[in-house]
Amino acid sequence: MNRDEPQLTVAEKARVVYYVARMAKRGIADPDRQRGTVDLSDLERGVERVIDGARKREERAAKASK
Repeated sequence: MNRDEPQLTVAEKARVVYYVARMAKRGIADPDRQRGTVDLSDLERGVERVIDGARKREERAAKASK
């Protein structure tokens, strides 16, 4: 794990797994699998939102502990 990445809670991990599973499902349903024409940007943004939320949570926790 990259040092810049925050520790994820169980709920956050579940949300990331959900988004990755949806990406896989879209990839399987792609009629042109060789070229990867399916748009996954909305799901990628979802994963980024989860990670950004975890970063903010860790920052708040760090400020509260000082």
